Amino acid sequence: MAKSSIADIAQQLGMSPANVFKHFHSKTTLVDAICDRHITHMIGRFDTLDLDAPPPEKLGLVVRRLMQAHLHDIRENPFFLEMIFLVTKTELESGFHYRNLIEGLFFSVIRDGVEAGVYHCTDCRTVSRHVAASFASILHPVFLVHETEENLDERLAGIVELINAALQSPLAK
Repeated sequence: MAKSSIADIAQQLGMSPANVFKHFHSKTTLVDAICDRHITHMIGRFDTLDLDAPPPEKLGLVVRRLMQAHLHDIRENPFFLEMIFLVTKTELESGFHYRNLIEGLFFSVIRDGVEAGVYHCTDCRTVSRHVAASFASILHPVFLVHETEENLDERLAGIVELINAALQSPLAK
């Protein structure tokens, strides 16, 4: 993708470069739109939040499904990783959208845990941002590419355990 031009992309789509430029003023804008659509589709596939599981278990399920979705995308889409690198190098809307969706997933689980009396925190929104950041080592494609699923599963379980312990401890706040 980095070596492709808008003209190359237009040719593959059977369109004129002018028609592509009409909708996307640069290759970066096009990549941003592709990433945003992919992110929305990926998050839309999750039914994890509808599961009838206690919040500590649901937290692990959310992260596992996110990790599996990323691993699937890395294997199935050869340009996915390249687009992710481009998104992370620049401040594109799709990157902000992705972060907000991920933090929203964690916010829902944490808020449900607080409402159930299982988790203890006063600012679920802020905590959800920290929780999302703590899972970067098993959600970011750069870290996923070079790890075995066994190592990722072990890391996921350990991080889920640490986060659940912190959220369940009213003294730690």
